[in-house]
Formats: sequence, structure tokens, C-alpha cells
Amino acid sequence: MGQTNRRTSAWPSLAVLLAVLLSVMQPADAADSLAMEREQLAALARQLDLIDRLAEHAAHTAPQERARYHFDYARLRADLKRVRAGLQDYLVPQRAQPRDPVSLAGDYVRRDRADDEEPSP
Repeated sequence: MGQTNRRTSAWPSLAVLLAVLLSVMQPADAADSLAMEREQLAALARQLDLIDRLAEHAAHTAPQERARYHFDYARLRADLKRVRAGLQDYLVPQRAQPRDPVSLAGDYVRRDRADDEEPSP
């Protein structure tokens, strides 16, 4: 019976310990959370650079045979460039006014026009 009392009396202590640990893990103030956000955005920009290099490599190694549909690597890389520029504008602002956002293409399937045309009779 003594063991069950010790177990039940340990729960409030454990709850307080968890609450303290969780509060310590939270950013102390707005400056810390802003610094954390900037670090995460900088990491995101580095990951976009990596994706861009992978897309460039994939474009150079893609099969060159003529297909009706193929992936439009140039459009993907242009969208990556726009996203990267948006991150850089936020991380290192050049001006006080917000700029007009450019919409992303989003459609990366490209058709060859010659395949879409019907042969003339």
C-alpha cells in the first residue's frame, strides 16, 4: 500500500516538472522568436538553392527524345527564383513598401506544339 501512495504523490511533481520544461523550451521573448524565424527562413532559402541545383541537374540529364509531354524545368526554376527572391526581400528588406507579388506558374507539364497540331489533309 505504501508504493501506491508514493506513485500517486509523484504525479503532481511530475506535472510541475513537465510544465517547467515546456515553459523553458518556449522562446523567452519576441526577439528570440524573431531570430528563430529568420534562421528558419534562411534554412528554407538554402533548401531552395539545393532544389534549384537538383532541378538544373535533372534538366541536363532528362531524356532528350521527343515526347508529347515533358517536365518544364525552366518554369520550375523560375518559380524557385521568385520564391527565393521573396525570402531575400523579407530577410534583407530593400525598401519600406511591399512589392507586388508575382504569381507562380504552378503548371510544370509542357506540351510540344508540333504533336498537338493535326496533320493537314
